[in-house]
Amino acid sequence: METMIGVIGGSGVYQMDGLEGAEWVDVASPFGTPSDQILTGRLDGVAMAFLPRHGRGHVHSPGSVPYRANIDALKRLGVTDVISVSACGSFREEMAPGDFVVVDQFIDRTFAREKSFFGEGLVAHVSVAHPTCPRLSEACATAARATGTTVHEGGTYLAMEGPQFSSLAESKLYREVWHCDVIGMTNMPEAKLAREAELCYASIAMVTDYDSWHPQHGAVDIADIIATLSGNAEKARSMLAQLPGLLGGTRAPCPHGCDRALDNAMLTAPDKRDPAMVEKLSAVAGRVLGG
Repeated sequence: METMIGVIGGSGVYQMDGLEGAEWVDVASPFGTPSDQILTGRLDGVAMAFLPRHGRGHVHSPGSVPYRANIDALKRLGVTDVISVSACGSFREEMAPGDFVVVDQFIDRTFAREKSFFGEGLVAHVSVAHPTCPRLSEACATAARATGTTVHEGGTYLAMEGPQFSSLAESKLYREVWHCDVIGMTNMPEAKLAREAELCYASIAMVTDYDSWHPQHGAVDIADIIATLSGNAEKARSMLAQLPGLLGGTRAPCPHGCDRALDNAMLTAPDKRDPAMVEKLSAVAGRVLGG
């Protein structure tokens, strides 16, 4: 299978440099309109697709991002591996602004978003016990280190609904009681949907601030965040440029089974499946539905 790296760029990361044959394309999805057109091309011979999560110009808030349409559109393009790049706050002194955290766990505290492709007429349950792909995460960590960025491998990401930042009490709860490492607003339900779509998923959380728990930093200052975002975005683009060489142009089956997540997930009997749902899921679940 040909590798196609899909990048979902978060706050401050609205473009990808150096693509050969770069073209912004429209991808229609039965789950709505994606956040933006998708930039396609090749980098060092490897197919790439770049989607700005918030849209160019940052027009989508975390709660209005069309997560299902985004993942479905990437799958329809032929993406095999999804790298999520997003800004985050840190609950750990050692995870300082400017550092990257390769996330491996999530706590989902979002509540106003569609979280599954499946539902009435076609029920499925996938495991997200280990929601990121170790193979892809390791490649991202290696790529980030090659740029001189301080990288922390492993960390729990608290996904909050937003768009407001945490209260001090919430920040202390997440840090001291729940032992989370970073906090953001966009990796859920994105990671769950990527698993349902049988896509390998890696999350690179770029630290911009210490949330509100830190006694020397106080409340989150949006001006400081924006200043840090600029430097993080440059490092992120340098990291992404390393990935084609690490992942290669051909792809074996995922050793962790990300690309076979639906093997035993379907519960609705074949003769009871809603034909409209089957059609809607032609990209996400076509491998197991016969599409």
